[in-house]
Amino acid sequence: MAIRTDPEENGRGALLDLAALDGGRILEIGSGDGRFTWTFADRAEHVTAIDPDAEQIALARQNTPAHLRDRVDLQHVGFEDFAAKTSPAAFDFVILSWALC
Repeated sequence: MAIRTDPEENGRGALLDLAALDGGRILEIGSGDGRFTWTFADRAEHVTAIDPDAEQIALARQNTPAHLRDRVDLQHVGFEDFAAKTSPAAFDFVILSWALC
């Protein structure tokens, strides 16, 4: 049996209902394979998606839709290391979802 994550897209709907992401600069912490990243990347000016799992970032890079490749920066890095070198003012929104599942 295949695992289906949020088949009704409740997470996507809730996020898009709660935040005006249009044109924003977004940091996604714990992006994994990017399945949620594409949800809001269409609306954002730019998305920086980070994850400490190299295999998940490689998968996300492989599966990045062509029309989002210039808007999404996928980085293999843990949050602590990323935060040490990045200004919080660089982002309008920070998204952390399902990172502890």
